[in-house]
Amino acid sequence: MNIKILAEGGAMKPGPALSQKLGPAGIPINKVIEAVNKATENFKGMKVPVELEVDTSTKEFEVQVFSPPVSELLKKELNAPKGSGMHAKLNVANASIEQIIKVAKTKQQNLLCNDLKASVKIVLGSCVSLGILVESESAKEVANEVAEGKYDKLIQDEITETPEEKKKELDSYYKDLRANQDKILLAEKSAAEAAEAKKKK
Repeated sequence: MNIKILAEGGAMKPGPALSQKLGPAGIPINKVIEAVNKATENFKGMKVPVELEVDTSTKEFEVQVFSPPVSELLKKELNAPKGSGMHAKLNVANASIEQIIKVAKTKQQNLLCNDLKASVKIVLGSCVSLGILVESESAKEVANEVAEGKYDKLIQDEITETPEEKKKELDSYYKDLRANQDKILLAEKSAAEAAEAKKKK
């Protein structure tokens, strides 16, 4: 029996979905939870795809862990609790190209890409939907620059460490931008509430 689950790294808890599958087969659920948590402890704070191969006759099981989705790896790398629900108006982080290369390297095997450059482009696509800036630009623009070869040297050399000075610049840019975006959103919210109140009069 093969069971696919998305587990909280190192912190999976018993749930009805798993109990319904394992219970009738007589597999001790606590043992399974323990094994999954041990296998995924390096992915704390992330959702991780896990497959359980269960032999119902011997009650033996195997745990296979797959690398987390790109979005989870990006959020972890950038300390972003979640993606932006309004990526056109609100950005959640400002990544360096080195951080993108790092995530692309981690996922390359699962992305079925021929090379790291192709993986980098896929990761940049996820940045667009999560509302993540890259190098203080929109991820779409950076994807074009990657295609044009601007970052070929860094990708070929598999550079995954961001220089401290650059980190500070990216953080400073993001802080100012986010403050500005929050102001705009607040003004829009106030305007919408005022319009709603006017309607009710």
